Amino acid sequence: MLNIIRQPDDILVSTDSHPLSRDFGDIKVRFEQENRSLKTFVYAKTEKPKFICLRWNYKTQEPVRVMGDKWERAYADLFWSSINPEQFMPWYFFISNGTQTTGIGVKVRPNSFVSFEYDDRGVTAWVDVRCGAMGVDLNGRELHACTFVNESYSGISSFNAAVEFCKVMSPDPILPKEPVYGSNNWYYAYGESSREQILKDSEFVASLAEGLSNRPYMVIDDGWTEKMTEGPWIPSDKFGNMGTLAQEIKAKGVKPGIWVRLLADPDLSLKNPEWQLKRDCQNYTPPIDPSHPVIKDYLRETLRRIRGWGYELLKHDYSTCDLFEGFGLNFNGMITKEENWSFYDKCKTSAEITLDFYRLIREETEGMVLIGCDTIPHLCAGLVEINRVGDDTSSKSWSRTRAFGINSLAFRLPQNKNFYMVDADCVCIFGDYIPWEMNRQWLDLLARSGTPLFVSCDPASATHEMIDDIKKAFKIASVSDDIAEPLDWEYNKNPSLWLINDKKTEYDWISNCYPILLKGKVPPIASPDNL
Repeated sequence: MLNIIRQPDDILVSTDSHPLSRDFGDIKVRFEQENRSLKTFVYAKTEKPKFICLRWNYKTQEPVRVMGDKWERAYADLFWSSINPEQFMPWYFFISNGTQTTGIGVKVRPNSFVSFEYDDRGVTAWVDVRCGAMGVDLNGRELHACTFVNESYSGISSFNAAVEFCKVMSPDPILPKEPVYGSNNWYYAYGESSREQILKDSEFVASLAEGLSNRPYMVIDDGWTEKMTEGPWIPSDKFGNMGTLAQEIKAKGVKPGIWVRLLADPDLSLKNPEWQLKRDCQNYTPPIDPSHPVIKDYLRETLRRIRGWGYELLKHDYSTCDLFEGFGLNFNGMITKEENWSFYDKCKTSAEITLDFYRLIREETEGMVLIGCDTIPHLCAGLVEINRVGDDTSSKSWSRTRAFGINSLAFRLPQNKNFYMVDADCVCIFGDYIPWEMNRQWLDLLARSGTPLFVSCDPASATHEMIDDIKKAFKIASVSDDIAEPLDWEYNKNPSLWLINDKKTEYDWISNCYPILLKGKVPPIASPDNL
């Protein structure tokens, strides 16, 4: 099948002043082939490159199915399909003819954003080296843009081929010292919380893990600061001293975790225009620019303060939205839709600046478990222990949980333990919106998938049956030594037939819930109003 580990058949380059062209000016693109990989380098002195377009010709002469990845989280949009030249596939994609599976992609933490198009005449790779939406000023620097890899597998399923290829792309993941599970209060509190409520929640979660040596987490989500979903990251009067709260949570027999959105601080953003990301922000204050030295110092100080409080887990959220003005489902081939903006540091690519931001967080949270949410999977691999791989599930809409949770778990599961631990979001329990017969299956699959298990359970809504089921799931998740594979993922966006520890298990995501599923389309973006 297709092999791109060779000199491309065609190369085009675009800059701020020229569209795609074979006239490179002083831009030089070179390749190094070694160890079944192809390193790609870009040099420029005065020109400012934006995109490097690489083309490998290959005529497909047999029926195949194709599946690619997405820029950040999945939005019920991962699936195998026929050849579609208009489909951009960020980071990697797979081709299967039923007996052989080929993976094509780039190694994790590249210094560019890379996406692919596959057609019946070959494959095109778009290497995005922009700074924001403008050409990067390399100023005589040679950039190692990315390293392409390409492997083919026979005699194993397409899923296991994907698992093996993820190992090729990501040779150095960092993983938690012990399995992560527990509770997050967002999907029943929606930010309306307090110190007292968190301590009650901690007692409840501890009771669900009674007798387990590996203790669960209690993650405080949005709502602990004076302003919802934005800084400054100091506690409101409802929470008080966050350091003593962390100790009180530990005293309940659970591990304390906390949520933060580091790039949203209007008070700081308004102090100096140089500290803002220059974009056409409507009805909100522009996010702060992590490439500015002052902002880097601010981020380090904020993270040191939070770590000093004694929290053992940090969930950092919204960074892709803040950096690039949108969620992943709003992007096609390009990571940002807007034009004519750049970061403060114009000499680095957007990927380099994103990587610097992730590395800064990693450096300042030593000893903590990091969960990335709305993060770039290929850039945070090796820098976070856990990554949220799908958009929000829901305590009010089974359709949303089914679409976003099951799809992202199945199609991002090959990344589990290879990029990081995969977090497909919570089992959400609030009121009687979702029949327990449906949520129980989601709980069972998450617990036995070998991934982190989080529940977001309103204690007042939990029946004795639910509590018993969660206790059983927590016992499984506290060890998390199960191996799961979606057997029907090549033809089912929400796989229902799974192989778990070599035993076939079938889930029913549909029966007895037609009225719920037919209320309307799944809301595309998470907010308290449409969950």
